[in-house]
Amino acid sequence: MNTLIAVAIAPVGVGEELSKYVAEVVKVIRESGLPNKTYSMFTEIEGDWDSVMAVVKRATFVLAEKGIRTEVVLKADIRPGVENMMEGKIERLDEAVEEIQQPSSSVEDKVRNTLRRFGGRR
Repeated sequence: MNTLIAVAIAPVGVGEELSKYVAEVVKVIRESGLPNKTYSMFTEIEGDWDSVMAVVKRATFVLAEKGIRTEVVLKADIRPGVENMMEGKIERLDEAVEEIQQPSSSVEDKVRNTLRRFGGRR
């Protein structure tokens, strides 16, 4: 079953700068072969449930196995029959934003356009 997850895996108690630890986590995710994208606070991973969760486990344990307390925040979207959610969601969102940014026509403009379509003039 196709699953899109957003996950943040971070060490706790290792100081203020976490990038070298998070880099180890992201490396595991990128090497998984599953579609993924990393943003400032989360990494998205898409695939079947078992594969995605196996990657999350491996990425988590890259820190935990070093004795580092590790925090995991995970959000999952399971949508049967839908593929390419990572890209598709953004495409649909962008289309919706474009639609609401279009200036709305006045009633008069709408009547004029309707009459033109049917061969009339105003």
